[in-house]
Amino acid sequence: MTGGFVATALAFAFAFFGAACVVMIIAGFPGVWLLITAAVLVDCLDWLWLGPGAPLTFHPLTIAGCALLAGLGELLEFLLSAAGAKRFGASPRGMWCSVIGGMLGAILGTFLILIPVIGTILGAALGTATGAVLGELSTRKKTLAETAKPALGAVIGRVLGTLAKLPLGLAVWVILAIAAFV
Repeated sequence: MTGGFVATALAFAFAFFGAACVVMIIAGFPGVWLLITAAVLVDCLDWLWLGPGAPLTFHPLTIAGCALLAGLGELLEFLLSAAGAKRFGASPRGMWCSVIGGMLGAILGTFLILIPVIGTILGAALGTATGAVLGELSTRKKTLAETAKPALGAVIGRVLGTLAKLPLGLAVWVILAIAAFV
């Protein structure tokens, strides 16, 4: 096998892996960060299939730009999740608890509801709502029924945050997939 054939095969594999990483975003996993980590690993191992003196597969500025896009996506997801909770009347503690609950719920949903992607989405939604409810109950003299509205807002914000993050994840995938072939 020649180095060119191996590099092309790896570029195709990387592009398919990247597509899977984008789907992971929908499920609440850090798919974009896994994709960026894979790009860094490819650069570290380039010497195995590229000739001496060949440039890196992914320029460091390309990886840095993708990391900035990924960071912006995370920020959007966080802000929209918290804003949804706040818009529906959550306290600051309720907002924070909804974000933390969503993260924990996604992890637990993945392992406890053994249906790929669906378990993660359900876990994230339930965790977000539960976190908002617990946060509200711990800060105010609200009844359980009165915490439903902030919990609903937190879940809506979480969904909107994920939807806002998705185009940025797609952009990172396209940039790195093209760079893999160039």
